[in-house]
Amino acid sequence: MRSRITFCPFFCEIRVIFFLCEFSGPSGRVFVRRVRSAADMMSTKAFTLVPAVERDQLMGDRERVSLECVECCGRNLYVGTSDCFVYHFLLEEKTVPGGSATFTATKQLHRHLGFKKPVNELRAASALHRLLVLCDGSITLVHMLSLEPVPSGARIKGATAFALNENPVSGDPFCVEVCIISIKRRTIQVFLVYEDRVQIVREVSTPEQPLAVAVDGHFLCLALTTQYIILNYSTGVAQDLFPFCSEEKRPIVKRIGRQEFLLAGPGGLGMFATVAGISQRAPVHWSENVVGAAVCFPYVIALDSEFITVHSMLDQQQKQTLPFKEGHILQDFEGRVIVATSKGVYVLVPLPLEKQIQDLLASRRVEEALVLAKGARRNIPKEKFQVMYRRILQQAGFIQFAQLQFLEAKELFRSGQLDVRELISLYPFLLPTSSSFTRSHPPLHEFADLNQLTQGDQEKVAKCKRFLMSYLNEVRSTEVANGYKEDIDTALLKLYTEADHDSLLDLLVTENFCLLTDSAAWLEKHKKYFALGLLYHYNHQDAAAVQLWVSIVNGDIHDSTRSDLYEYIVDFLTYSLDPDLVWQYADWVLQKNPEVGVQVFTKRPVDEQQSRFNPDDIISCLKKYPQALVKYLEHLVMDRRLQKEEYHTHLAVLYLDEVLQQRPSASGKDAEVTETQAKLRRLLQKSDLYRVHFLLDRIQDAGLPMESAILHGKLEQHEEALHILVHELADFPAAEDYCLWRSEGRAPPYRRRLFQLLLAIYLGPGSSAPELAVAAVDLLNRRAAEFDAARVLQLLPGTWSVQLLCPFLMGAMRASVHARRTTQVAMGLAKSENLIYKYDKMKLKGSSVRLSDKKLCQMCQNPFCEPVFVRYPSGGLVHTHCAAGRHTNPSSPSPGART
Repeated sequence: MRSRITFCPFFCEIRVIFFLCEFSGPSGRVFVRRVRSAADMMSTKAFTLVPAVERDQLMGDRERVSLECVECCGRNLYVGTSDCFVYHFLLEEKTVPGGSATFTATKQLHRHLGFKKPVNELRAASALHRLLVLCDGSITLVHMLSLEPVPSGARIKGATAFALNENPVSGDPFCVEVCIISIKRRTIQVFLVYEDRVQIVREVSTPEQPLAVAVDGHFLCLALTTQYIILNYSTGVAQDLFPFCSEEKRPIVKRIGRQEFLLAGPGGLGMFATVAGISQRAPVHWSENVVGAAVCFPYVIALDSEFITVHSMLDQQQKQTLPFKEGHILQDFEGRVIVATSKGVYVLVPLPLEKQIQDLLASRRVEEALVLAKGARRNIPKEKFQVMYRRILQQAGFIQFAQLQFLEAKELFRSGQLDVRELISLYPFLLPTSSSFTRSHPPLHEFADLNQLTQGDQEKVAKCKRFLMSYLNEVRSTEVANGYKEDIDTALLKLYTEADHDSLLDLLVTENFCLLTDSAAWLEKHKKYFALGLLYHYNHQDAAAVQLWVSIVNGDIHDSTRSDLYEYIVDFLTYSLDPDLVWQYADWVLQKNPEVGVQVFTKRPVDEQQSRFNPDDIISCLKKYPQALVKYLEHLVMDRRLQKEEYHTHLAVLYLDEVLQQRPSASGKDAEVTETQAKLRRLLQKSDLYRVHFLLDRIQDAGLPMESAILHGKLEQHEEALHILVHELADFPAAEDYCLWRSEGRAPPYRRRLFQLLLAIYLGPGSSAPELAVAAVDLLNRRAAEFDAARVLQLLPGTWSVQLLCPFLMGAMRASVHARRTTQVAMGLAKSENLIYKYDKMKLKGSSVRLSDKKLCQMCQNPFCEPVFVRYPSGGLVHTHCAAGRHTNPSSPSPGART
């Protein structure tokens, strides 16, 4: 059973190259040659070619004898020749002082197989100690050391080519699986080979004559006459890969890994295919005349008549070209690559991957080096690889850094977990003098410092410094900074200082590890005195910080960082926990600006004020600064609400003194009220703690009638107060407000008494002024609810009309009717409640209670000794003294809710 699946394994650009090569004729080939030419420009020395077996060791002076095939198993090297000889050599590898390898082949023996045909193929089965030799259409089993055929004479006949299954499916450790191309047309046969016998397992037909075969498990990769296919010999399912013309070139089919093959495709492409018929790698471009191929990860090696070419499996680029004429054999044996001409055997010795990577880095080919390093992961132990790869990333990062490719450098530094001090050390004077850091050995780069790297170009230097600022700022809070945060933050501070960067202050006001000695000297050198003060503060040297800032404000030193430095100092002292420091600079801030300076006391947290600063001490300090003293007393009285008569009286006296100083010659109602006078009136009204008589004496004859009225009110001298308001000030709204103020929080009769007194003053003897009558009518009509109508009617002149007092009378009538009706409702509710209780009482009296000496009290559980008891609604009976005890002891058990 066969199914045809379209094989489209490669990327779009690879597919374009494929079609150009196959169908475009000369132009396509030109394109491929152009690609190869570009690859040559990116050459890498990945292998060296070392002789292993010279002609003299093989043929001696036999000119017509040629080498036909090679097999290598461990140290054992086998060579098959055109005159049917098999040679066995021991291959010894030695490393000379220069680091290069040499090989010495010691001949063990050689044996003629008894045929007149050349030896076509050799394959070692080390598990069986057997060598499989294809000669004259037969596969003979010989001993690996003696080269003697097995005594049983077991052999496989009718084979033109064969391959060992390196991923066997039989599970028998004492046999190997061999797949042969039979001389029978279009036939593949599968055998099991034991030490002394062979057994055929399966015979499979192919759609065309097979020319080359490789096997992996149940899957055969076949080069047929016109195409490559994948054939599952267990199920018979075949899958076409891509066309192939056997007349134009020699087919190549190589198993390169589990379920993956390398094929010689059209257009000079080395193509990869899995057993699923897809490719997980892009193809490599090699010569169209390739005669052999091998894989030594991460390289594909190709052989043509003139060259050995090395191609990367990672980026598909040609990396190396080695001249090698007349070569016709190229095979890899467990990582060892052997090439041969008809006269000699050579070994392609790979350079250590680390050496290759370092060469690439030395050539500034960072991307290639990283690709090669990643590809080497599979061949190096994990821990060793991680150490190597981190160092490669760091080296690559410095290469990108030197080329001012900062984004790439940053990613490489972070991925490689670079000790950031390696980078800082490039910048002169950035590392602290106390740092014990020494650069990595061997070094990660070739630069002494930044000046050498930039060759003195100041623009490049500035770019490098901006990069370092950005990078240090990013890594300072990550694990990269662990262990040397002092070096990072100190370097960052120096960079910010040099660049006059805004982030300098941000660094110093947040958690940082800047070393004080180095940082202070650097800031002072660059005249960053404000920042230096922040550094002192962070290191708990507040006195030095404030002294420095005060010198800036006084003009002793110059630093324009903050135009509001005075306010900053006040704020700093406000929240300082050092009372000695606050007292030391209290006079200085008050002299500069008393109203702002006093904030060091007024804005301080309350709990700290109570524990460390005595208000009396502060008041004594502020006596020289009246404005500041007023602000502080306002803070004590209004904000902290301290209930201390001394503070309230002192504040009132200060207000009064200022009012008297500011007061214009005008007095009475028309005098303009100043802000201080308004504050005084509010204090006199709201506070009950000041000395009223003392202030009243001070105000006497001072031309402050409103203040006098307030003080008389505090003394409950309402008639005097209202007389001032009505007759001296003629301020009727103020008189009405006075009544409301003094009656606030009092019972309604008190308020009615004040309004009745005000009305009496309006209507009293000698009050004949028309404006008083108008004020009285207005008061009655607006405040009808505040008066006893009966008493008001007694005061009213008989000449007043009803119409004049209509609003008052209507309000009075409405209030009277409302009061009467409310009283009636309350009385009705009381009667209803009384009736309910009477009904409950009658129900209780109507039921009988049986009491005997066997009846027990529900509370004390003792019998009743006399016919006196208390009955609860639930029916429970208790002694009278138990019921009385329950009412005095609420925690005692309750037999009922109500007696």
